Amino acid sequence: MLTVHELTGGYSRVQPVIHDLSFDVKPGEMVGLIGLNGAGKSTTIKHILGLMTPVAGKVTLHGKTLQDDPIAFRSQIAYIPETPQFYEELTLWEHLELTIRAYRLDEAEASRRAHDLLEQFRMGKAKHWFPHTFSKGMQQKIMILCAFLAQPALLIVDEPFVGLDPLAIQTLLDLLQEGKQQGMGILISTHILDMAEKYCNRFILLHDGRIRLKGDLPAMQHTLNKPGASLEQLFIQVVKG
Repeated sequence: MLTVHELTGGYSRVQPVIHDLSFDVKPGEMVGLIGLNGAGKSTTIKHILGLMTPVAGKVTLHGKTLQDDPIAFRSQIAYIPETPQFYEELTLWEHLELTIRAYRLDEAEASRRAHDLLEQFRMGKAKHWFPHTFSKGMQQKIMILCAFLAQPALLIVDEPFVGLDPLAIQTLLDLLQEGKQQGMGILISTHILDMAEKYCNRFILLHDGRIRLKGDLPAMQHTLNKPGASLEQLFIQVVKG
């Protein structure tokens, strides 16, 4: 589904942040993007989304780049950012309506799904409220609701649990599992390593803008000769050299 091939890039062509990254995300799997602050996770995500132009390498989705067909490329992706992004002049429901139109979804079916999502996240009472009045967790739920309403082929998630209450976290995890079962590919960046170990199929460990380790847990344990090691233990060994 998603293929990142020898990707180098960042905010300056002279001094790239990420170097020669190659990995993929297959349908029906969740891949954890793991690294310290400043390791290059968000920069990698921005390149996949087409918000930044690579210095070298390319990103393809179902074999096509963003340049091949921008509308088709973007219509297959949904993104849950770490910091909620919303329109202050639109209500929660109007954000959902905007998502329906932007992704050209069937209005009747998508409206039913939107109401189901509102109920799952206990946001029905806030349906006609403006997001600037919301708590941080409620604002984050707007991003989650819009992303799952779109039912994308590829879902990219950047530190989604910040500000969420325990019930919302479990609801999000249940939706991620459901998405996997329906064939959705998921790339998730998170610092909660025990949760990543439990839910992700494979991992990409970034350090100083380079992939230092990748694969499923047994493969990474074998690479570092650490049988039985947890994801956190492998991560600490990698970043400490």
